[in-house]
Amino acid sequence: MTDHYDVIIIGTGAGGGTLAHTLAPSGKRLLLLERGDFLPRELANWDPGPVFVDGRYISPDTWYDSGGRPFQPQVHYFVGGATKLYGAALYRLRPEDFGEMRHADGVSPAWPVSYQEFEPWYTKAEWLYRVRGVHGEDPTEGDWSKQYPYPPVSHEPRIQGISDAMAAAGYHPFHAPCGILLDEANRPMSTCIRCATCDGYPCLVHAKADAEVIAVRPLLGRPNVTLLTGAEVLRVGTDPSGRVVTEVVVRRGGETEVFTGDLVAVCAGAANSAKILLASASDRHSAGLANGSGQVGRNYMYHNSKAVIALGKEPNTTVFQKTLALNDFYFAGDARQWPLGNIQMLGKSNAEAVKGEEPKLTMLAPRWSLDEVARHAVDFWLTTEDVPKPENRVTLDREGRLHLAYEPTDEEEATGLYHELRKILNHIGMASHHLLDKNFYLSMDVPVDGVAHQAGTCRFGTDPATSVLDVDCKAHELDNLYVVDTSFFPSIGAVNPALTAMANAIRVGEHLLDRMS
Repeated sequence: MTDHYDVIIIGTGAGGGTLAHTLAPSGKRLLLLERGDFLPRELANWDPGPVFVDGRYISPDTWYDSGGRPFQPQVHYFVGGATKLYGAALYRLRPEDFGEMRHADGVSPAWPVSYQEFEPWYTKAEWLYRVRGVHGEDPTEGDWSKQYPYPPVSHEPRIQGISDAMAAAGYHPFHAPCGILLDEANRPMSTCIRCATCDGYPCLVHAKADAEVIAVRPLLGRPNVTLLTGAEVLRVGTDPSGRVVTEVVVRRGGETEVFTGDLVAVCAGAANSAKILLASASDRHSAGLANGSGQVGRNYMYHNSKAVIALGKEPNTTVFQKTLALNDFYFAGDARQWPLGNIQMLGKSNAEAVKGEEPKLTMLAPRWSLDEVARHAVDFWLTTEDVPKPENRVTLDREGRLHLAYEPTDEEEATGLYHELRKILNHIGMASHHLLDKNFYLSMDVPVDGVAHQAGTCRFGTDPATSVLDVDCKAHELDNLYVVDTSFFPSIGAVNPALTAMANAIRVGEHLLDRMS
């Protein structure tokens, strides 16, 4: 194994894995550094007890909040990163999300690129990750240059009835874009068995279009690609000028190793990418690598989300429930002063998950009653945009421990979206007072624990005084350092960020191919 590579990629998730997939055909020597290992394929992958109650796949890590309280973040250090347990919901941001948008708690700034400029890479990401959907159903979406590669996952009868009732009431439901390897027209060739365990579970049969299955695993065996697991990056070093990254220092198997590369891409997730840069402080970069603007770690965003169980008289026998979404309240208008966000379906509840999610309410409840609750449950996920705030930030203490100061924003908008859902339930024949809060990630004592949609700690822009990265996601202050994950987001929108991270990784990858050629 060589110690020098053309490109070193730190992290193998939506950003790093997709970047590697884009670069690998060039023949350039790539080193992929993954802090975790391959997620084991085992029956527990589909068991709600180990997954949600025991937190079997939550990686051991300790962060600290602004008051110094230690907590275990809901992070997943595996090949494929956070996508190994994501819900495979692959939405585009709306065109308006790329411009300045005013919210109850502030302004989401404009991106340095427009939706029209970014669109070609959305299409490439949708085709790479085999997204199932149909462009043209959602009136809030932007222009698209190519239809989804596969038709949408069909609604099961209960969800089709909800969709029809929404449409009859004047709403505009659409098929949720899903990255699952399902062929409904030719079931014998299908990998997906259409189970209820896509949302928040690992996929035992590798039918989820995650970064490991789609982007990294196809590269294994290529002579120009080296993947090292169990490799935690401690810091990145530069030459004496401070302009060129010269080494990546890694802890692996209890030993410290050093690798060099012509180009380095940090793709460790918004919090950990900021941690690596801050931990790489030196004489030339006293506040942290690439941090002359003081923006590294700042503007941390995490969607203001709420998971809700709605209970109806009619049983819900749906298996795969994540097929329906609604953006009627995404923007201000119709007497709404502020944009409210996105409504989509969640994975189907089960009795064990209900017991874990509402321990006080269900403490004395017999199992049969919980089964009955789950049988009638319809599960919704409400997402409101979180406005970037400089004080919401990642910092390191003297021991190098990660501290995350975070206060959610736009609570008024999130409450408004919840009230809109209650109105919808009355239109579709479900009593709006039969609602249970559903903590999708269990035991979330404070908002900072759930970090699935983290973004924004190394925003890109044209002004080095107010951003960390340039438009190509290269650090303003360094010649060969890139950050290619959700850290680059100036704003987060109100839909799942994974597809945008994947599209940007393809975009930056093509830029690097041009640069290296």
